[in-house]
Formats: sequence, C-alpha cells, structure tokens
Amino acid sequence: MFRLQTPFSYLLILVLLFLGESMGFGQNGFRLPHQQKKDNIKFELLNNLVVVPVEVNGKELTFILDTGARNSMLFSLSEIDSIEVKNVTPIKIRGLGTGGTIDALKSLNNQVKIGDAVDNDHTLFVIFDESINFSPRMGIPVHGILGYDFFKDFIVKTDYSKEELTIYNPRHYQEKKCRRCETINIFLKDDKPYVRTPIVHDNDTTKVTLLIDSGASDALWLFNEDWSIKEDPKNYFDDFLGLGISGGIYGKRSKLDGILFGDYSFNKVNVSFPEHEALEEIVLFDERDGSLGGDLLKRFTVIMNYRDKTMTLRKNRFYKAPFHYNMAGLVVEHDGLVSVSSFSKTEEISLEPGVNSANNSIEIRVNPILNFFLAPKYVIAEVRKDSPAALAGIEKGDELLTLNGKAAFKYKLFEITELFTSKSNRKISVEIKRNGRIFKKKFVLKDVI
Repeated sequence: MFRLQTPFSYLLILVLLFLGESMGFGQNGFRLPHQQKKDNIKFELLNNLVVVPVEVNGKELTFILDTGARNSMLFSLSEIDSIEVKNVTPIKIRGLGTGGTIDALKSLNNQVKIGDAVDNDHTLFVIFDESINFSPRMGIPVHGILGYDFFKDFIVKTDYSKEELTIYNPRHYQEKKCRRCETINIFLKDDKPYVRTPIVHDNDTTKVTLLIDSGASDALWLFNEDWSIKEDPKNYFDDFLGLGISGGIYGKRSKLDGILFGDYSFNKVNVSFPEHEALEEIVLFDERDGSLGGDLLKRFTVIMNYRDKTMTLRKNRFYKAPFHYNMAGLVVEHDGLVSVSSFSKTEEISLEPGVNSANNSIEIRVNPILNFFLAPKYVIAEVRKDSPAALAGIEKGDELLTLNGKAAFKYKLFEITELFTSKSNRKISVEIKRNGRIFKKKFVLKDVI
C-alpha cells in the first residue's frame, strides 16, 4: 500500500534525471549520532554501481548512491508493499530519453536512514510510472537514488574493492597522509561535482569538464563526437546505452585514446556518445563535455570531500582491468519468476522378518519426489544489430533457459553481464524459449573495435 499525506496544488517542474542528473531543493541534512565520528556501510557493486540499503519512513529499501544526482528519487513503487510519504505536491519530470514528461510528486518531511546516519526532514521526488524501473536490469530490487543531499553532509569514502562505504563526520575528520593517493580539485555547480581533466585523442590533449557520476555504469560519456568518432576506418558501433527517466537512450560506442587524473592514466578507454535527442535538456541546464562514470571510478578507492572540493583516488585491484564492451551484443533482464521442477529421492529401509541387518538382508525402496520452486526468469531485453548473438538468431523477447550448459537461473544477473564482457573468442552456448519452442544457439564473443 502506498500512502500520501497533505496534497497541494499542481506545479509544473522540469527535472533532469538519468541515474545521475536532477535539480531540486536542499534539506536540513543527514547527521550521525552525537559524537560518532564515522560509520561503515556494506554495499553491493552491481554493473559498476554502488547499491546501498536505505530506510525510508521505516521501510527498508535499496538505493543507488549517485554523486551526479542532487535530490533523492523514489520509484519502483509496484515492488514496495507499503510506504508512507508526506506533504506531497504534484509535479512533472522530464529526463534523458525521448519519452517526454512523466507525473511525479515532491514529498517533504520524510525520515531517511543510511547506516547510522539519519535525516528527519528529507525531500523525495516520487515517480509512479511503472516503466521507470531499473530493477530488471540490476537483478535486485532498486527503489531509488540518493545523491547530493547525502554527500554534502559527510566525507564519503567508497571502497569499491571491499564493497564498503565509510562516512565521516566532517567535524572529526582528519585526512591521512597517503603517498600513493592522488587528490584532485573538483568544483560544484548546481550541487553536482565536476572535474576538469585532460583527455587524449588523435595525438592531441584537450581539457574537458566532466560530471563525476557514480550513478552511471559506463566509464565515460562525451558529447563531442569529434574527439573519437571516425568513419574511415570506422571505429565505433551503434548501441543501446541505457535507460533514462524518459525512455531508452541510444548512441555510439568507441574507444578514447586516453584520459588522465594527475599521475594516473588510462589508455583505450571505453567511451559512449549519446544521441543528441537525449541530450537536449542537458544543453539547457548543464555546460559540460560529458560524464565520468562507474567503470572508471570503481578502479579506485574514492574519497569525495564536497566541503574542501576535492576527490582523492587510490588505485585498487580493478585498476588494471581491461575495458571491454559487451561482446555478445545482448542485454538480459530479470522478468519475474518461473516455476522450476526437480526430482529428489527418498529411501525406505526395512529389515526382513527375523533377519539381522548384519546379514545384508536389507530391503531398500526408492521413491522419486517431484519438487517445485520459483527461480528468476531472464529474458533478452536488447539485441545489438549485427552482433554475434544477433547473427546467431537470438531475438529480443527470447527467454534465456541455459547458458554454457548451466541453468540460467543459477546465475546472478551481473554474472551474465560479466561473462559477456569477459574476453574475446570465448564460446557461448545458450538455450532459449520462443513462442513455446526451445532453440539451441551458439556464438563467439568478438571485440567490435
């Protein structure tokens, strides 16, 4: 049950959102208990995103921690049994994608808790549209995003390797000396963090302004195709880039020659160029060259200090991981549950009358029992044109039954994604169901660029 309190008159507001962009208004803020200096919070790293447990008005939910978002968002309401939001005002939201505006609510005076940190006067933007649901692509329920309203109140350390978040009370925080760290100056605009950093392209170096966006899975988004895209020889492919509040986002994927963060540097970095139609609203509100996302951030332990306007990086075990695209050309999503059957055996042991078991006169009767259980159902959500999977005859809407001889439900969704981005020339075999018929398909992962 979803309960609302105190309806107000209708407002029209334009809000930018894509797992990382929004504009809104501030709140009183999060606080740790009196004299508590820090708190450690475990998270899950899924698709390069930090997914944390959050409690909203007493309800335990799951949010994406997003440096690129100013306000907190609540969606996927169909997955929530009951929650109360307070002091609501109807609004309109327009986000990345080509789907237009959607209805939402601005809700005041909510209690939000993450770890030991509490905000008793938190503002939420509540989205009712059931199509705005990132849970199927994540493989777990995801109910919202938490951004600037959280980061502004703490020094936040994200240890991507240990999957642990540490929040420090700024009054008690003392920066530790770290010879292997790189501290980079950032700046805040409209309560979102940006960095000016060099990129390398065509033997030239250009300083660009990037939104630091932990709520974006990709390594890098750029808005100027001249920095990478070429037709002869062709060095890009068209692809589905992700879901936005206003629909799917498509564009080009390529490789950038390099990017630098102080003494840290990366070569042949994955870069995406979203189509211009999805960026029209960003042009109005946000003068930047692109976004720095999770596939780069996860290679470091990151300390975000909004008060001192710094970002401190220390490389971790992901630092040297290669930048791979989805070499299958498939996007798989969770689509509810499916009933699965399995056989188990029970044994009855009885002794013959007057015979001792030591004489091996034991009668055993085996009775098969059919068990049923519910398991995740996976379907093909996107198939890239001319990809190995497309050429093998796999289509959007197919149900994935097995993957390399293993039942699909035995995989976590992120494990399927990691398999498709693992290494070139890996052989993949699948069983799919389409219109009640089962087909076997085989293909080989191939680097596109």
